[in-house]
Amino acid sequence: MTKLKVALAGLGSRGKDTYAKCANIFPDRMEIVAIADIDKDKVEEVARLYNVPKDMCFNSAEELISKEKLADVMFITTQDKQHVGHAIPALKKGYHLLLEKPISPNLNECREIVRVAKECNRKVVVCHVLRYTPFFTKIKEIIEKGTIGDIVNVMALENVGYWHQAHSFVRGNWRNSETTSPMILQKCCHDMDMYLWLIGKKCKSVSSFGSTYLFKEECAPEGAAKRCMDGCKAKENCPFDAEKIYINHKKIGVANGYKAWPLDVLTLHPTVESITEAIKTGPYGRCVYHCDNNVVDHQVVNLNMTDGSTIHLTMSGFTATGSRYAKFMGTEGEIIADMSTNIIKVTRFGEDTEEIDVTKIASDFSGHGGGDNRMVSEFLDLIINDKEPTSAITSVEHSVESHYCALAAEKSRVNGGKVVELDTLR
Repeated sequence: MTKLKVALAGLGSRGKDTYAKCANIFPDRMEIVAIADIDKDKVEEVARLYNVPKDMCFNSAEELISKEKLADVMFITTQDKQHVGHAIPALKKGYHLLLEKPISPNLNECREIVRVAKECNRKVVVCHVLRYTPFFTKIKEIIEKGTIGDIVNVMALENVGYWHQAHSFVRGNWRNSETTSPMILQKCCHDMDMYLWLIGKKCKSVSSFGSTYLFKEECAPEGAAKRCMDGCKAKENCPFDAEKIYINHKKIGVANGYKAWPLDVLTLHPTVESITEAIKTGPYGRCVYHCDNNVVDHQVVNLNMTDGSTIHLTMSGFTATGSRYAKFMGTEGEIIADMSTNIIKVTRFGEDTEEIDVTKIASDFSGHGGGDNRMVSEFLDLIINDKEPTSAITSVEHSVESHYCALAAEKSRVNGGKVVELDTLR
């Protein structure tokens, strides 16, 4: 089997800690030969781990892309607003692309990358990893068999999780839509893509409501300091306190032996000492009520399909844990799906409920419920075997539809819930 040469543009959490590791998981199919990031420490570490020569290490994605073609494919995992600016010149250099979502918060850029990919005859797969999970793959199989008839409506819930909201969307990289993407695009283009794919329908119009309800200065409790470790008098009763999340949390606290995401966002090698220093001096130690965030912390979206069926999606940062829950209601039955337990309950009207435990039919649930590794595997096979993308592959042509829905939802939200017709965006 052919082994693909891979260039990594961006060594953040996704590039360094998810996709780079696939070189060890699929050593017969991919080899990292070039890397780029503005963080020199990350470049040095990835180069050492994957034996990337010094002359193939670059200080930015722009520097990497400026060189003659160095690999067969490029994984682009830079920041949201940089994606298309890196993707288009890479396509023109001849790279096939694995492109981190979202494609872009700019509609014209979404349209442009589809055009350029076709023009250059290159394949672009967008990282909507949930499509590849054993959990949602099984739901797709059940729906396509017609087990519950035609889908009439879907009720879906995206549990962001209170500490994930605070980490990524209040203190972190995706806190402000002026510098990144609206929350409904950045976090929920996954959901838009997945539910459209699962039911196999097209969206006609969208309405949406949502706001930044809690994470703003006027909601700060009495005595709240600008930073968690600056003598904050509200610290004891604050669940968003940085020490509680990053140091003492039972599951992700460094004091309890945890080292991975989100801790490795604060510091390359998490220890109690390095995390403490990061909280004292860096952005992740800021009070959640005194940040420069503007993205919503809750939002509801109604999607009206062209055939009159509907999807309702709720995204909320006010949940104890992060996962997804959905109920699919059809003309002949219903499916209740809880990703937190990997249990799918299928009930045909008038019949007993069938309970499917997905953990008994799959083994890899690492990284987005097993989606990360399966997505990379299918991308590699797509390129190696020069296949045309199927509807199960998140090709850029399929993925832009989720972006139209998400950006329509944001347009509706900022206009008081006004209905937005999708054809005005397409």
